[in-house]
Amino acid sequence: MHKSGFVTIIGNPNAGKSTLMNALLGEELSITSPKAQTTREKVLGILNGPDYQIVFSDTPGILNPHYRLQESMLKSIENSVDEADVFILITDVGEDFKNPAIIERVQKTGTPIILLINKIDTVTQEDAVQKISYWQEKLPQAEVIPISALYKFQIQRVLDAILEKLPEGPAYYPKDELSDRNLRFFAAETIRKHILLQYKQEIPYSVQVEVEDYKEMPNLDRIGAVIYVEKDSQKGILIGKGGEALKRVGTNARKEFERFIGKKVFLDLRVKVLKNWRNDDRLLQRFGYDVSKRRPGADANPDKLAAEAQAALKEMEGLVDGDE
Repeated sequence: MHKSGFVTIIGNPNAGKSTLMNALLGEELSITSPKAQTTREKVLGILNGPDYQIVFSDTPGILNPHYRLQESMLKSIENSVDEADVFILITDVGEDFKNPAIIERVQKTGTPIILLINKIDTVTQEDAVQKISYWQEKLPQAEVIPISALYKFQIQRVLDAILEKLPEGPAYYPKDELSDRNLRFFAAETIRKHILLQYKQEIPYSVQVEVEDYKEMPNLDRIGAVIYVEKDSQKGILIGKGGEALKRVGTNARKEFERFIGKKVFLDLRVKVLKNWRNDDRLLQRFGYDVSKRRPGADANPDKLAAEAQAALKEMEGLVDGDE
């Protein structure tokens, strides 16, 4: 008997979705950082065993969108709801879900749900028991498991619960594949990760990385990438005095990507300004984001959109204790 299926991971920014998927896969496939909304696009991670294939979908954090990029991120979550054979809802011990509508939609599907209470290592046993009881009452159809994704606590139990709920079926992907994404995607995400780690305030959220050139060679891969920002002032901060800040990003990203692919990398980084790209449908589509669904009033007032984006930025900057 062979089991296979799609497992969609849903949770707030910083709940630990990417850390969980990486722990289940045994590979750092999704980038993680202490900043909220590290994940922008759905990333598939494929876990293979002799008698199973689990296709994990790591989605962006649940949010109330303030600009077009965030609308695309929310659409990615909504699309994943329709694809799942099993849902993993992940929350940390100190929060509830920020967008109840998506959770209600998950419940209405009738698809099996595993609810994970992450960061259980940060609270007392008494608090943990109370939180487990709370979620068992609130989502009685879900299997509730306390975990620590960072320390891999109860990860095997999560895997066993998934396998128990998966339907029988053949593998969807070749058994030697780890993801549906190509090396260009992972190179861009590695660069973006180190921008998230190195810069503060609006810089990490205003950045889009595009790999323009990727040449695979026997002993060395050559990568040319452009980092887009929204303002000239952001470009100056990103590059830094004498180019030192950008050089540091490039060095750290190159070393991590070399470990990921197992060989040497030559990485060339450039910085360009694309004004207001996060609210530009044409540019978002070029970068691969889904812009097919607009929220009501999105075109009404550009100044209002800008104010909403600044409010969202302040909210994101306050979330620095967890991981995506």
